[in-house]
Amino acid sequence: QVQLVESGGGLVQPGGSLRLSCAASGSIFRINPMGWYRQAPGKQRELVATITTGINGITNYGDSVKGRFTISRDNADKTFSVYLQMNSLKPEDTAVYYCNAQATGRVSYWGQGTQVTVSS
Repeated sequence: QVQLVESGGGLVQPGGSLRLSCAASGSIFRINPMGWYRQAPGKQRELVATITTGINGITNYGDSVKGRFTISRDNADKTFSVYLQMNSLKPEDTAVYYCNAQATGRVSYWGQGTQVTVSS
């Protein structure tokens, strides 16, 4: 089992920045990759960014966030964390952002979601 705890959402003005965090605990050795998805009202959940947990830390971004968002990671003793630095935020970035961890056996774990609202 993998537990995911998210933090960092909130309200920000257009052009502003936010940083989301997600800490994974439990069977973290089974995770690869880990990342973020988002879902706006009335829309399907979409990829924001993922990062592999291996040495290379290969990243993948959704087209709408390339050049504005950056995903990074950190290994601690019993946790694996990913961060999403969001810059130049736009109103269309407003959504619930979900942390995701893909584990062996095609098991997918999701966080509880954190609201990001971009509005003046």
